[in-house]
Amino acid sequence: MGLFLTRVEFEGYQRFVLGASVILCVAAWFRWWSGDPMVAVGRSEIIVLVVMVLIAGLVIAVLHPHAAELQAQAFATKDETAKKAALESFFRVLIPIRSLYMLNLVLGLMLIGIKAKRSLDQGEQGV
Repeated sequence: MGLFLTRVEFEGYQRFVLGASVILCVAAWFRWWSGDPMVAVGRSEIIVLVVMVLIAGLVIAVLHPHAAELQAQAFATKDETAKKAALESFFRVLIPIRSLYMLNLVLGLMLIGIKAKRSLDQGEQGV
């Protein structure tokens, strides 16, 4: 049951994060490519987007495989003390993973705020 929940939690969320990253990057590229100053991509937007993609890449490519390995180790161990130590190691890895995902959520909200502020500023200039 624990393996199933972690697989569903991580892999489902990772697919969502990868899809959202692709959509955000394609949208930023299209906005840049259009050349329209109303939808121009600002430096701060690019920086936040790059940091978000790097965090997602770190979690997906480095931390998640390590966590999956620790989890498999914990469930394969029959000795209770070794199992407890393996589970503690597993949960120590989960804390930074979840923290990084929360940081990505905050950065996503910042990205919305940056674009909203930019749109409001451009609306005031047009009036």
